[in-house]
Parts: sequence; structure tokens; C-alpha cells
Amino acid sequence: MGKPKCCFCSLLRLVVVIVWLFSVLVMKLASVRKLELEFGRVAVVTGGNKGIGLEVCRQLAGNSGITVILTARDEARGAAAVEKLREQGLSNVVFHQLDIGDAPSIARLAEFLKTRFEKLDILVNNAAFGGVEYIHGPEQRSQTSEEELFRNEELKQELNDIDNLTSERLDDLLNMFLKDFEDNVVEARGWPMAFSAYKVAKAAINAYSRILARRYPMLRINCAHPGYVKTDMTIKSGLLTPDEGGSRVVAVALLPEGSTTGAFFEDFKESSFI
Repeated sequence: MGKPKCCFCSLLRLVVVIVWLFSVLVMKLASVRKLELEFGRVAVVTGGNKGIGLEVCRQLAGNSGITVILTARDEARGAAAVEKLREQGLSNVVFHQLDIGDAPSIARLAEFLKTRFEKLDILVNNAAFGGVEYIHGPEQRSQTSEEELFRNEELKQELNDIDNLTSERLDDLLNMFLKDFEDNVVEARGWPMAFSAYKVAKAAINAYSRILARRYPMLRINCAHPGYVKTDMTIKSGLLTPDEGGSRVVAVALLPEGSTTGAFFEDFKESSFI
């Protein structure tokens, strides 16, 4: 059994770079007003070439005053997605290549944003991959749920103790999962058996968003669950359309100034992380 790709590590790099952008791009008020008039708000959507990501780009671009940076690993697919949106009359969409697992790629995006726009208003961190293949057979699929992730009591306790959770402790938990995976004791240790790396990474990202929200109170950093959507990852077996799933994400991305931060949203409402 091969070592799973760490979705969390890849997404963590992107989040850190974006937070850095927010902190270093301090501008004079006159310059800010000039940029607002020229570009409006600037939004980056990762994994924007298809599925929920593409729909999020479409809905954000449909809001006047938002310039959308659609990113994707594959340049041809990303450019094709932008062209598709432009054919729908959405001219305020720009493509930039981004592989969230590649540090130089992330750095190039950061430099592009700094040079072209001098700011970033909205980040929708959508990109992900399934990691290792589905372990359970199709007949067991209906028995698998997100709740099984938290049969691992140590993980559950740590993620609930958000006041004392640190990024270092989160790294320790992820390394523990990777070691258990390599030792083939995933089930015995209470980790999920289906899409293990993907689920653990998502739980870690949720927890890390709360750490960031506490660290950067001037920003709004939230998580949004789009629901079970008909995408390639779900083999089109979801209950919601990409349009419906995307709208749940966009609603959180467009929360007004002064809204909650460090929260989890499900079905347009603030909900519990667990």
C-alpha cells in the first residue's frame, strides 16, 4: 500500500501564502480606492476548472464588482474553463495555473496577485484530490459516513479542544495518521477506511481554519460544506447539483464585514464542526 498524498500539507502551503499576502500588502488609502475602482474585489478559487470550483467561479463572477482568478493544475483545462465562462458573458474571470502541492506554483500565484492586483479579498480554497483509492467495496459504500472519522478518540479530543490546539499539534496528528497508514493499522486505530487521506485532510483543514481565525482576527476565515454534490469525485452520485453546492460556498465567501469567523457552515447555516 503506497503512502497517501497529504492533502493537508498541500492546502496548508496555499493558506500560509495567502495569509502572508494579506499581511504584507499594506497600501495607502488612495491606492486602495484606485484598485477598488479598477478591479473591485479580487477572488481566487482553487480547483476552479470543473465541478463545485467552476460553479463557485461562475457565481462569484456573476456578482458585479468581483474579479475572479480561476486556478487549476492543468493549464489547458483551466483556460478552457475561463473561455466557457466568458462565453456566458462573464468577462471578469482570469486564469492562473496553480498546483496546491507545488510550492513554486503557489509562489508564482502569490507574485501574480501582488504585481497585478496588489491585494486579495476572497480566497475559496476548493482544490482537493481523493488521495488513496476507496478501500471498501461498493457494497459497503452506504455504510460509510463522515462520522466514522471520529472513531479515533485522540483525534476527536484534539480537534474539539480548539482553544489549546496548535498547528504543531495538528502536524503531529497528521504524522500519526501517516504512520498508521504505513503500518497498515488504519482500521485498528479508528481512522476512516474510505478515502482515508481525503477525510483526515479535510478535518485537519477545518481545524486549521479555526487556528488561523484565532491568529488573524482581522480576517474572516470560515469553512463551508457544499453538501453531497454530483461531481467527478462522487462519480455523479450526489444529491445536489454543482450549482446548489456552489451557492452554499459562495454565500459564506460573500459574508458581509463584521460577520463571524472561525465557523463551519452547512446548508447556509452556521453549524457544528463535529
